[in-house]
Amino acid sequence: MINIQNLHKSFGNIEILKGIDLKIVRGETTIVIGPSGSGKTTLLRCMNLLEMPSNGTIRIGDNELTFGENKKPTEKEILILRKNTGMVFQGFHLFPHMTVVENIMEGLVTVLKQSKKVAHDKALSLLEKVGLSEKSDSYPHELSGGQQQRVAIARAMAIEPLVLLFDEPTSALDPELAAEVLKVMKELSLEGMTMVVVTHNMSFAREVGDNIIFMDNGLIIDKGTPKQILSETNNARIKQFLNLVSD
Repeated sequence: MINIQNLHKSFGNIEILKGIDLKIVRGETTIVIGPSGSGKTTLLRCMNLLEMPSNGTIRIGDNELTFGENKKPTEKEILILRKNTGMVFQGFHLFPHMTVVENIMEGLVTVLKQSKKVAHDKALSLLEKVGLSEKSDSYPHELSGGQQQRVAIARAMAIEPLVLLFDEPTSALDPELAAEVLKVMKELSLEGMTMVVVTHNMSFAREVGDNIIFMDNGLIIDKGTPKQILSETNNARIKQFLNLVSD
């Protein structure tokens, strides 16, 4: 369902992604691991076009965009691709002046042009899904970090994207609050939601991931099942990384 070919991204003279090839099957959870600075977050942001790739091709569903010096996508093409992706950030990124339900409604009303009544009903349904029905009229500052992140997941799901992208969704949370968020993500995975998750949580990677890719220095070094990458790898660089990462 997702096909990335020869993806490059540079910031000035610094090349961050150095030719990424990646295929992701519908309904699977792909975990992206690797050391800091390896390009994991940049890859996610390129998939959502928060960062514009320097070169390469991205196809999500039926929409394919090619990037290069003389190939720039139109605003319409960018919007279509973004509608197919929901992004959940490390820092929640909720609108502080809006209630929880208003945060979830925002994309439905402004992007999908749905009526406020339809958007409100859908937002309440999504809040129930993430276990926060009782917080619909609360403001973000009144919620714990785990609750805010669950609202962020509901907001990302609201536009019914083909894929959810998670960038270290629990790294800012203590273990108890992180567990709340991971529980919701596990349920989404079991329901067949296509997800790409950047994380350092190896227990989650083992339990939920269908595939794991290991990135280092802007490249995909290896990919395989959790067992192949986390337990059976012979790659010295991956072994070194795993020895340093604690669950």
